[in-house]
Amino acid sequence: MKKEIVLASSSPRRRELLAKTGFAFTVDPADIDESIDETGDLQQEIARLAWRKASAVAARHPQAIVIGCDTIVVYDGKKFGKPKDEAEAGNMLRQLQGRSQQIITGLCVLGGPEPIQETTVAEVRLAPMSEQEIAEYVATGEPMGKAGAYAVQGIGGRYVEAVQGDWYSIIGLPLHRVYAILRDLEEEKAETY
Repeated sequence: MKKEIVLASSSPRRRELLAKTGFAFTVDPADIDESIDETGDLQQEIARLAWRKASAVAARHPQAIVIGCDTIVVYDGKKFGKPKDEAEAGNMLRQLQGRSQQIITGLCVLGGPEPIQETTVAEVRLAPMSEQEIAEYVATGEPMGKAGAYAVQGIGGRYVEAVQGDWYSIIGLPLHRVYAILRDLEEEKAETY
């Protein structure tokens, strides 16, 4: 019998991406404090946050493979998470427009022989945006719930000048890496029979 796979996230984007792996899974969002130490190494902090999410859900599904992820946008050493409201979304976009920023995605997979914990770093350059463009984009509602207040795969894509790195990790889940991990775990399990 195959191990259950559980995604520790309520993100519809992560659900869509994980479905592309071809593996069946369920969703059980981690309800944890998502704050991180912004004075620390942000790659380590986002990896720890992914681990905390996966661990919280693994406690409810001890026999499952649990996948935890989190994504942040970093510009000039400052973290840009999900905006709390439209005003904050507009302020984030004003700071990020016309500039390149790092997109850091932490990944943790529990339930295999060893925990897997890693980060992926990519870069996105946003085009300069006028105040009217910022206001119109914020009014679409898309920036809400998105790290950095934009979605490269959505309407926000029209403001993206360049992308370097793993496209899917920018959206929130390093698709090929997760597929490879799940494939390897399935092969390891098959070899033990």
